Amino acid sequence: MRYDCGEPHSELVVNFNGPKPTIVCLCGSTRFRDVFEQVASAETVAGRIVLTVNEFGNDGHPEKAHLRPVGPAEKERLDELHKRKIDLADEVLILNVDGYVGESTRSEIEYAQTYSKPVRYLEQVQER
Repeated sequence: MRYDCGEPHSELVVNFNGPKPTIVCLCGSTRFRDVFEQVASAETVAGRIVLTVNEFGNDGHPEKAHLRPVGPAEKERLDELHKRKIDLADEVLILNVDGYVGESTRSEIEYAQTYSKPVRYLEQVQER
């Protein structure tokens, strides 16, 4: 489901006598929390506004056993919320650490492409 909030988000950025900063949405597996934090910092220093994951819960993956449990309904709600961040973004940056792209991230890539959002990748995508 795609929400139409009326005005384009660029209307929300006040003119501060310079170019409008690019808004980038980070997408990837939440098992890579450290990478999310490092990339968010680097993108911010590069002058971009960063929308990112803010909840790193355990949705059943062994690598996340130490995190707060997230049930299926909550995961679905968080995935949909992240797509709203994609709606706000000018581009999407996929954190494909070691080439890994999970089901949720694939869904976010498809969503971004459906709405003509440029998608870039942290690591070079291997041809199959």
